[in-house]
Amino acid sequence: MSLQIASLNSGSNGNCYYIGNNTDAVLVDIGLSLRETEIRMKQLNLSVEKLRAIFISHEHTDHIKGLSTFANKYKLPIYITPETAKGGPKLIRHLSQSFEANQPIFIGKNYCQAENALMITPFRKEHDAADPHSFIVSYQGIHVGVITDIGIACNNVTHYFQQCHAAFLESNYDEVLLKNGRYSQPLKDRISNGKGHISNRQALDLFKNYRPKNMSHLLLSHLSKENNNPALALETFQPHANQTQILIASRYEPSPIIEVSPSNRFDLVLLKKPITTTKAIQGTLFG
Repeated sequence: MSLQIASLNSGSNGNCYYIGNNTDAVLVDIGLSLRETEIRMKQLNLSVEKLRAIFISHEHTDHIKGLSTFANKYKLPIYITPETAKGGPKLIRHLSQSFEANQPIFIGKNYCQAENALMITPFRKEHDAADPHSFIVSYQGIHVGVITDIGIACNNVTHYFQQCHAAFLESNYDEVLLKNGRYSQPLKDRISNGKGHISNRQALDLFKNYRPKNMSHLLLSHLSKENNNPALALETFQPHANQTQILIASRYEPSPIIEVSPSNRFDLVLLKKPITTTKAIQGTLFG
């Protein structure tokens, strides 16, 4: 068995990631409109009927734009923390279910045992939002991370990243382009102050220092339109890729469907207690 993964879109204009097996799938974030999400799933021949839930990382518009309309149309449960929900659309309250960091949630239409289900593990991260989380989606010992909008590679991030067989990893900005770019200094500071996003260099440091064994795919995600470009991000990573295929999760089109089917499978090691972070609330963060 394997996991199929795809980015429907990745960037400040909308984020949405698909992870599933042959029978069940979830979306992590839905920052595209209802129509655009449907179009992009159809382009990839991904069935909405396989979707079992939507997991929301935080309340910024580029992660929840299509949430209310999509979830209501398809009657999908939404996993979202109460603090995040306060900043989200009011129309989805009847579909919402909460989660806690480092406490797995099992998703599947007809599963009787946990090993036949998708397991989604949330964990806290540093970001300029009410209660931000990233996620590991697991199935039969395969682990895929959706790790974007991280201000720094904190202990939570490094703990889970090093267990991933594949990951969507933020590589938001080039430090020189941001420094010399047109953004105001306060906005530059918000992006790079440890509560915003990580740079190409910081993402590469995470990859080099906590490289998972036999990681098959790394999709560089949430690239800034103003302060980064795909060629530059790839140029940063390719000399260090070894056996890992490095791809770009585009802000303009869906990625191909990627099959993740490693031979080295293992149980995810959970953090026993959430590592708390300081809360900071913000409407949006450009990138």
